[in-house]
Amino acid sequence: MEKYIFNECVYLGYGCREILPKEITERGFKKILLVSDHTIDSVGLLDKVKSVLDGIEYSVFLDIQPNPTIENVHNGLKALQDAQADCIVAVGGGSVIDTAKAIAIIAKNPEHYVVVSLNGAVNTKNKCLPLIAMPTTAGTAAEVTINYVITDTEHKRKMVCVDPHDIPIMSVVDAELMASMPKGTTASTGLDALTHAIESLITKGATQFSDMFALESIRTIAKYLERAYIDGNDIEAREKMAFAQYVVGMGFSNVGLGIVHSMAHPLGGQFDVAHGVANAMLLPTVMKYNLESPSKPKFRLIAEAFGANTEGLDDDQAGKLAIQLVEDLRAKLNIPKSLKEFGIEEKDLDSLSVDAYNDVCTGGNPRETSVEDIKKLYKEIL
Repeated sequence: MEKYIFNECVYLGYGCREILPKEITERGFKKILLVSDHTIDSVGLLDKVKSVLDGIEYSVFLDIQPNPTIENVHNGLKALQDAQADCIVAVGGGSVIDTAKAIAIIAKNPEHYVVVSLNGAVNTKNKCLPLIAMPTTAGTAAEVTINYVITDTEHKRKMVCVDPHDIPIMSVVDAELMASMPKGTTASTGLDALTHAIESLITKGATQFSDMFALESIRTIAKYLERAYIDGNDIEAREKMAFAQYVVGMGFSNVGLGIVHSMAHPLGGQFDVAHGVANAMLLPTVMKYNLESPSKPKFRLIAEAFGANTEGLDDDQAGKLAIQLVEDLRAKLNIPKSLKEFGIEEKDLDSLSVDAYNDVCTGGNPRETSVEDIKKLYKEIL
């Protein structure tokens, strides 16, 4: 028997945020807490949401870092209590939506006020406070997943929290809110979505159902990510990327990921490397490692989803072609190539490797791994 958890409602389309007041009113919410960050506010994206909230009472919370912290969560809880809001609307990338999930979970499960108690797979008692998620990046799919990531700054680690109770009741995926993404963010978040697609395709837990989401996402990203990167005002490319990252979120949230994510998380926790950048740097190297796994035949599907002809190629050749196609796309998007660019040295690899091995995503990797194997992979991109 297989079980899948999705949002109860999603709106997709340029300008679809206009549906917000109708949904908020019909669901009986009296006051909302708008959760976002200072960058999104400063570039006018939050104003685009506020402009459709005629007649809706709201307060605003913006104190969220790119790698959100336990302190951000606690400050958000206080803002929620002060506002006496009965619904949260999160407007932002994965950092904002993840913070909103933690706030919403603790609001209904106060025994987890100590946020570290939510690390890993936790079955909280109660569904989170109603949460509406509005992504402003096309990569994390936080608006449709049962996962969220919070940084424990005291121990310099990222906590991956997995809880079916945290999924937003509704997602509003408005590509117009993504049009102002800088090139670097477009690239890193798009490759984050590609990492989700590839890892969920080859993970141990993959199913025929989840493969459908992963392959459609790869096809779409291969066709539209470079276009969105070149021209941020390419409406079709923005809409397609918004679709691709949402669709793959439906898959990986239910079947898991692998050690690209395991290795990316401590890079963010210890060195504040942006999650999408970390994934993009690691993906081809880890793909080469995972080519020697029971999932090898699926690498052919990756190459074909990129539009390549694999006729006449054996599984090894098709797999190497898939990796090359990923490397070629990454090269076009000007992603950093080495960990040294972030001040990481060889002496740091032991700590990174231990944290990565103990990450919740490691169990889903298609190839059995070890701390030493992970250290070697880090060293390849040092």
